[in-house]
Amino acid sequence: MKFYIKKALDFITTLFLISLLTFFVFQLLPGNPALAILGPEADSAQVQALESKMGLNKSIGQRYLSWIGGAIRGDLGVSYQYNQSVSKLIGGSFSVTLSLALVTLIFTVFIGYFFGFFYAYIRKSALCKPLMSIQQIWFSVPSFCTALLLILVFSVNLGLFPTMGYVPISEDFFSWLHSLALPALSLALGSGAILARYTTTSILGEAKQDYVRTARSKGLSEALVIRRHILRNALLPSVTTLGLIMVEILGGSIIIENVFSLPGIGRLIASSIQTRDFPLIQGLVLYLALITLFCNLAVDFLYSLIDPRISLRIHREENPQGAGA
Repeated sequence: MKFYIKKALDFITTLFLISLLTFFVFQLLPGNPALAILGPEADSAQVQALESKMGLNKSIGQRYLSWIGGAIRGDLGVSYQYNQSVSKLIGGSFSVTLSLALVTLIFTVFIGYFFGFFYAYIRKSALCKPLMSIQQIWFSVPSFCTALLLILVFSVNLGLFPTMGYVPISEDFFSWLHSLALPALSLALGSGAILARYTTTSILGEAKQDYVRTARSKGLSEALVIRRHILRNALLPSVTTLGLIMVEILGGSIIIENVFSLPGIGRLIASSIQTRDFPLIQGLVLYLALITLFCNLAVDFLYSLIDPRISLRIHREENPQGAGA
């Protein structure tokens, strides 16, 4: 329990420090947000009135306390560009990015683990090198190139999938899946190739360990050795890789979301940077930090579930006297 409490405290502390750094960096940037909103032709009285309304006439410390207090309540301020609540804008875009992330994750796990196990199985076959070369291509090709190729083949030539747009899952499940298939596959081919590579390397590395040879010498079947000994330990490095992939996907793929005109977090990030919408950028940075920390925390928990030795080590660290006994 102490381990998980420590992780939660680290989570909160890191998020607080990121919010502090983010806020002060944006406050030090040159330019007057009130003047940017009203335009250069606004008189000083209008600018001062808007500054007072936005709280810009307060000290930087007061503004931070007001902002972080609102963030804790779920209020991240109002976007300059959209004149809407930042929380609502991020929430609306997050549903699209989360949908894309879920479909991408399914494709990535299938591609990564299937081909990872397959490459490890056929490592001595003549097919291994040609297939590994194809994997290297998908590993190296940028996702937007993959997206354009998929659009050309499956949308323009075959007419099987739409080139752009998003259908909410609440309207129709199959239309929702249909609209996300190509963008998700564009991301999953590259990330799946990375996962497959790590999975293959982990499986081959574990297969050479002494405990695996011992298990085989005891007469255990190859299927049992693979399932009970190799796969569980080989999953640990791939879980870390999968966590990093999830951070990248949930952070919003700026290029893919713009290519397919998906109103997700990535497209919102691009729009906020172009218009210098500081409240929206601050909210998005806080969102990205939250997603990154949450994925790292989830990976730590998965470690303890997959590998009992980690849970045992945590227990021993929390109860040194009991462990010694």
